[in-house]
Amino acid sequence: MASSTKFFYVLVAVCAIIASIACCNSRATIPDSDGVAANLTAGGFTSGLNLYSSVFLEELDVTRSDFPADFTFGVATSAGQTEGSAREGGRGPSTWDHRVDILPDAIINSDKFSTAIDSYRLYKEDIKIIKELGVNSYRFSISWSRILPKGSLSGGINQEGVDHYNSLIDELIRNGIKPFVTILHSDFPQALEEKYGGYLNHSFVNDFKDYSEICFKSFGDRVKNWFTVNEPTVSAVYGYELGIAPPGKCSLKEGVCVFGSPENCLVPAGPCNFGGDSSTEPYIVAHNQILAHATAAKLYKEKYQAQQKGEIGIVLASKYYVPLSESHEDKIAAERLFDFNLGWFMEPFVYGDYPKSMKESVKERLPSFSAQEKSLIKGCLDFVGINYYTSTYARHKTPPPFEQLRYSLDVSAEETGMKDGVFLGMDREGHWPEGLQKLMEYIKEKYQNPKIYISENGLFTIRNDELSLADQLKDPERISFIVRHLYRLDKAIKNGVNVKGYFYWSLFDDFEWGMGFLHRYGLYYIDFDHNNRRIPKQSAEWFKAFLQSDHVTRASS
Repeated sequence: MASSTKFFYVLVAVCAIIASIACCNSRATIPDSDGVAANLTAGGFTSGLNLYSSVFLEELDVTRSDFPADFTFGVATSAGQTEGSAREGGRGPSTWDHRVDILPDAIINSDKFSTAIDSYRLYKEDIKIIKELGVNSYRFSISWSRILPKGSLSGGINQEGVDHYNSLIDELIRNGIKPFVTILHSDFPQALEEKYGGYLNHSFVNDFKDYSEICFKSFGDRVKNWFTVNEPTVSAVYGYELGIAPPGKCSLKEGVCVFGSPENCLVPAGPCNFGGDSSTEPYIVAHNQILAHATAAKLYKEKYQAQQKGEIGIVLASKYYVPLSESHEDKIAAERLFDFNLGWFMEPFVYGDYPKSMKESVKERLPSFSAQEKSLIKGCLDFVGINYYTSTYARHKTPPPFEQLRYSLDVSAEETGMKDGVFLGMDREGHWPEGLQKLMEYIKEKYQNPKIYISENGLFTIRNDELSLADQLKDPERISFIVRHLYRLDKAIKNGVNVKGYFYWSLFDDFEWGMGFLHRYGLYYIDFDHNNRRIPKQSAEWFKAFLQSDHVTRASS
């Protein structure tokens, strides 16, 4: 990978998927003395799996019937990563469109971003695929700038965009698929960035409210599940502290390494050429996103919920943090990592204010809520969507004495993927299904057992066009990933966690932001060279069989 794109190594949909950079340390090991092969059969479909250890065999023992009859099984995508037609149908540019224009070498396959996988044109075909897969729900996002090309009501509503999403939603309903809609999934209108500085300005809260109301009015008679914002941490930290996502604001000195080490830096910060203050702006951006969610939720509850009978929540990403040692310092470091990631948003939404550890560390750089705002934000979630991909060890790390104070240092903690040279979960990328169960149980105890949807959970493989098509469709590692996480999710539910649904990310191989088409998450392979043809991988065939069968068998050797 060229140096100009290397810093996007972890900028994917979750944006934290491979942040356990220790996975690249060549000294790390995965015990293989008791590795085991297993055949997993659901319905008439059998897949051969390779597990790192026989201790994981129990995680293959889960069936559809283990979950409640009304449990939501779905797949997820986002507009910016799939739709294409970026300059068609009256759509205005997003901040990602702008970044592609000004920094094309910093984004893999940047010339393909405007077309993505052409779902804007192919949505009816996509919905047929979803129906054939057998899931009952589809999580997708609406492009703000396709509805409001200038970002605000004063710039006019693009009726063609409204009509498109009405047609998409109607097609889903006709096919018996329940729409779960994300109002803002990373593709912020560039017009508002230029008009008043985007998320940094409180005007964003009002414009988001207006945009959300258009969605409620236009689609709410059929959409009963709304996610306001996807992963607000990403836009705050990656966009305003580290400068590796739009709008690329940061004030870091050259040579700061985001992920990796100074000697082997996988993700350098910046380029910090567009202004910004890394010490304060991430907190301002997060603050305004909290208020934007709460304002939109208040509008929905007061004006639309009684008639439309829907619910509204937000999507947050989190790992599970395991103290590296039994020391008090490492245990507190793990708690701080929870606070600075999940708690940054959940504490205000559940208890009305920021976590104590954030207040003590960030001090006056952390915005405060007025009494009226505390009343607005507390209790505004009907549910929370959780994006879970990986877990990590946590250890205390005192910030360097002469470094600029900023979010990544304020936490006084460091993530590491290994302990004693062994990866957490024996997996190089930090995939640890048990971490999902532990995270669910942590949320239950910490945040009053809210209603939860797993809004994203998925595994990527690296695109390799040297392989034959037949080989590219073989993805037993993805089948293992899904079934093991479902097993742990079922355990969490049986332990009293209020989980109502699971969405796999992603339905298709898509445009994974800075990684372009390099990372393939899809259950369906996209043939980029032949009109974005959709072809089911083995994981799609297995998932379909799993959803249709109440019996799963496995044999190990």
